[in-house]
Amino acid sequence: MQIDVSFVPVLAAAFLLTFARIGTMVMVLPGVGEQDMPMRVRLTVALVLTAVLLPSHENAYHVDLKELAPVLVVAVQEILIGLVLGMTARLAMSALQIAGAVIAQQLGLGFVTAIDPTQHEQGVLVGNFLTVLGVTLIFATNMHYLVLAALNDSYNIFQPGQLPLTGDVAKHVTDVIATSFRIGVQLAAPFLVFGLLFNLGLGVLSRLMPQMQVFFIGLPLSILLGLLLLVVVIGALMGTFVGYMQGVLGALVVPG
Repeated sequence: MQIDVSFVPVLAAAFLLTFARIGTMVMVLPGVGEQDMPMRVRLTVALVLTAVLLPSHENAYHVDLKELAPVLVVAVQEILIGLVLGMTARLAMSALQIAGAVIAQQLGLGFVTAIDPTQHEQGVLVGNFLTVLGVTLIFATNMHYLVLAALNDSYNIFQPGQLPLTGDVAKHVTDVIATSFRIGVQLAAPFLVFGLLFNLGLGVLSRLMPQMQVFFIGLPLSILLGLLLLVVVIGALMGTFVGYMQGVLGALVVPG
């Protein structure tokens, strides 16, 4: 009995091209794609997702295996698509870093820095806390399923072999960055008001009592009151972020 295995090269090419898109997205995603995450875990996640999605989109790849250049071109296009999808979630997460930087500045903790586990660079402590909390809430609220749905629907938006329109991609990235900055400032709005009123009060106090060392009193009091305010508004703050993140990821899912 003879077994026809002529389909293996085509299947292998489709698998590698699918892995190029999914693997790139997984390596960039927040949470799963962090550098602290073991490489084997990230690779396993990418391979499993590729095996799951390949049967649905195998026929979308039409490449001539007789020449290497067309295959490489499609592979580069798939990598770019995966990068756009992953960076969308990564840029949306930066809203928490922006909010954390503003909050820390208002509380007097702008000089307290630590390694940000999501960016692997120095970041303010409040921003690191909010970012880790945001990643936790994404998985706790099952929003990571929106990422999988967006990845599946990306084959309807970005057809294999078709390079995404540069203008559309640039507009999409610009909109995500602008919205992230706006949301970050909105999340930090209560602390902006707190900082304005607190510093105004300190200024009035220093004029009324010039002999008082306002700085030594104001800094510990600013940190204490600011942390109490953070405890009060943390629920509403993260609820707003979850709604924003859901909108960003939901926009990548084809309706219907």
